[in-house]
Amino acid sequence: MLLAALRRLVVGAFVALIVLGLAWELWVAPLRPGGSALSLKVLPLVFALPPLLRGHVRTYQWWSMFVLAYLAEGLVRATSDRGPSVPLAIVETGLAALAFTAILLFVREARRSGRAMPEAHGPSPADPRSPAAKDR
Repeated sequence: MLLAALRRLVVGAFVALIVLGLAWELWVAPLRPGGSALSLKVLPLVFALPPLLRGHVRTYQWWSMFVLAYLAEGLVRATSDRGPSVPLAIVETGLAALAFTAILLFVREARRSGRAMPEAHGPSPADPRSPAAKDR
């Protein structure tokens, strides 16, 4: 139950970061009039959504590091930009911090519940279905 709630929270934060990034860089406050190539920063978030939705713990572990780039961008732009970019950067910082915290809680809870994906490494050699078991 808690894992599902944390997964929804992480996915929701990622979707919000995607929407915010696109709106920010294409319409609300782009670096260049008519949109900015900086909107491509949301592509990694888009590609991360399917494994996050499936609850792959390894993906959560990787994104615990990568989401910090969005946090750093929000902090830098909140302190260096002017105009409508400042509140957008503050929102990005909050969403990235929320995603980071929820990711850490998800991974901790997955490990605690024994769901830390041992199947990601394949069957163990002691498993009778394992190719290594045929050698015995």
